[in-house]
Amino acid sequence: MKVFGITGSSGSGKTTLLDQLIPRFVATGMRVAGIKHTHHGFDPDTPGKDSWRMRQSGCENVVLVGARHLTLMRHYPEDAQSPELVDALAVLPPDTDLVVVEGYKWSDFPKLEIYRPAHGKGPLWPEVPGVVAVASDAVAEVAGQTALPVLDLADIESIYTWIRDYLASH
Repeated sequence: MKVFGITGSSGSGKTTLLDQLIPRFVATGMRVAGIKHTHHGFDPDTPGKDSWRMRQSGCENVVLVGARHLTLMRHYPEDAQSPELVDALAVLPPDTDLVVVEGYKWSDFPKLEIYRPAHGKGPLWPEVPGVVAVASDAVAEVAGQTALPVLDLADIESIYTWIRDYLASH
C-alpha cells in the first residue's frame, strides 16, 4: 500500500487538487482510498438514531451498513489522543493500492505541498517532514527558494505524472 499526501496552508487548494488527481489513478485500475484528517471535531452519527444509541451505551466500534455503504465509527475516550495516521491506515482493506492523505502534515510520509506565495503565508517545506515536491502558481519564484522539484499547479497532468513516477520508484 503506497501512501502519498497533499499538504499546504488552509485555502491553498488541497482538496481541489485531490479531486483532479484521484480519477487519474482510479482510471489506471488502482484501488484508491482517501484519508482526510481534520482538527475540527465532527460526529458522523445522528443523536437518537440506533447507531448513536449503541455508542452511547458503550460500544467502542459501531459499523453502520446500508445498501452501498459501510461506515466504521470508532469512539475514542475524551482523554485519548487523536488517532494517528497509522490508526486510519489499519482499517483500510489490504488490497488498497494507494492512499491519498489530506492532513497529518506533521507525520513523516511523502507529500506534495501546494504553495501560493500570494496568499501571504510561508512555505511548509522547511519545517514539515516528508515534503518531496512543491506545486505552485508561481513556479519561477518558488524554484528560486527550494531545491525540491517545483511543479506548475495549473498542469494537473504533469503533477499526476510526477506523483505516479515517484510512487513507482519508492
